[in-house]
Amino acid sequence: MTIASHSEEKSSDWRLFLKLVPYARRNARIIIVAICLLIPAALARAVQPIIVGQVVSLLRQEDSRWSFLKNIPITDGLNIIALLLLATMVARVICDSMQGFLVQRSGQRITADIRSDLFTHVTSLAVRFFDRTPVGKLITRLTSDVDALGEVFSTGAIGIIGDLVLMSAITVLMFMKQWQLALLLVLMLVPTALLIVYWQKQYRKANYDAREELSSLNSMLQENILGVGVVQLFRRERLNSENFFNTNRKYIKEVDATIFYDSAVSSTLEWVSLVAIAGVLIVGGSFVMGKTLDFGTLSAFILFAQTLFDPLRQFAEKFTAIQAGFTAIERINDVMDEPIEIRDRLTTQSLPAFDHKTFDGKTVGEIQFEHVTFGYKPGEYVIHDLDFTIRSGEKVALVGPTGAGKSSIIRLLSRLYDPQEGRILLDGIDIRDLPQAELRKRIGIILQDGFIFAGDVKGNITLGETYPLEEIQAAAEKTNVSKLIQQLPHGYDTQLRERGTNLSGGQKQLIAFARAAIRDPKILVLDEATSSLDVGTEAQIQEALEHMLEDRTAIIIAHRLSTIRNVDRILVLKRGELVESGSHDQLLAQDGLYAGLYKLQMLGQ
Repeated sequence: MTIASHSEEKSSDWRLFLKLVPYARRNARIIIVAICLLIPAALARAVQPIIVGQVVSLLRQEDSRWSFLKNIPITDGLNIIALLLLATMVARVICDSMQGFLVQRSGQRITADIRSDLFTHVTSLAVRFFDRTPVGKLITRLTSDVDALGEVFSTGAIGIIGDLVLMSAITVLMFMKQWQLALLLVLMLVPTALLIVYWQKQYRKANYDAREELSSLNSMLQENILGVGVVQLFRRERLNSENFFNTNRKYIKEVDATIFYDSAVSSTLEWVSLVAIAGVLIVGGSFVMGKTLDFGTLSAFILFAQTLFDPLRQFAEKFTAIQAGFTAIERINDVMDEPIEIRDRLTTQSLPAFDHKTFDGKTVGEIQFEHVTFGYKPGEYVIHDLDFTIRSGEKVALVGPTGAGKSSIIRLLSRLYDPQEGRILLDGIDIRDLPQAELRKRIGIILQDGFIFAGDVKGNITLGETYPLEEIQAAAEKTNVSKLIQQLPHGYDTQLRERGTNLSGGQKQLIAFARAAIRDPKILVLDEATSSLDVGTEAQIQEALEHMLEDRTAIIIAHRLSTIRNVDRILVLKRGELVESGSHDQLLAQDGLYAGLYKLQMLGQ
């Protein structure tokens, strides 16, 4: 590694560490108390070898024993030393327990804060981000990566401070006792620490690769669980199992690398610790033979050698947690640095309050696309120079072959995406000048596949907003959904499973209609909304739709052209461009694309 790259890595580590500072400040009081408790705990442990050395000196009646022990019986002296040793042990246990509790508490709070901020950021990102990011990778970021990051606080950073304090205290006490043996241990400590740092860097690289493979593993697992029906129908169980096995093997390979480097650190420290004790015995033994060192001090240094390398061993383990945490920070930071493309502007405008009973047919719900160009990928446009106006209260159908851009128009109107060129106006106001919450409140969209959340029926209609039960029931009555809900075991309190697996496709769609009705939107968008309903239910919904569409602007996407004969206008799209516009009869008379599509459907029927 070059000096430049080493400096860059240190700078990167410091930059990553600074990302955590705001979260630490929220728990600054707890963290400061925890750090302060490290000092008495470290001092209590550091003096224990000296106390044990005094036992040996006392038993051998050596001159190095403390002065107050020289004039009392050995038994009394041993009792005093035992009490001193007990006091240090009690002080250490109390401080360690309190410090461990506070550190774990702050670590869990910080972890929760980071996870909440990450979730908030992810749910604020544009749909474009989710188009290119597998869900399994995001789940890994929100779970295991955040947990690894929490380890930096709960067992890592603060614990390392304690280990450094302990090593510093032991070093000072050693030099005060006997500088030659102290120097011997310090000289062995420095190269060992450098070797550990090297192993830790290798561990961090391997850990990053392991987490990337874990993301791929989770992504594949999530995809196969969601698509298990297709997997079984097309007999892909064996092939998918082989693919999963290969991905799992790659993950295990990277995990093995992290285990190797972690084990290398532990084994290195074990050997160095034994060599240090042997060195103290050899050098210290020669001093004892030369009458320049007593047995008490030699005993203390044997314990110093072991005690000095214990915090280094713990330091290495915590440093491993920190390296894993830095890896997690890098991966989380990749998501947090993802720009929020769809933002409210600093200065926004508001639309007038809407009441369909006072609908004037002129200014409420008018939609204008002014030379809009849009593509999901740069240079690949699905909508090109689209220019049209949907007048207030008008019922318009979007028609065209697959890939014509019909659904893209709805996504642009609801501002899930922003166009690359042009602008979209709602009642004369650019939708980018409107708060997103207000814009989406004015637009009710019923998709072909209504998504159901785990929870009760009532919650799936209100979706977190507050409505009285009477309003919920009225919306269900208005859309002819109430009969379905009454058939459920507990009515509006019936618990629905994730994705509504205990409902049929038609039942899920009916709940989606009630969702739209209760919000009373000024613009209603139907994207193949009745395609999953049976004939009888569709007839009921069509009756309800007639009431819902009154005095509202409506955009209808339907592949069955026979269902849109009565709309005010039909916009015919081809490759993202508007090629025809008019009523059903006018377009048939033009004998263009719409007439061709209609004749094909009639021929098929």
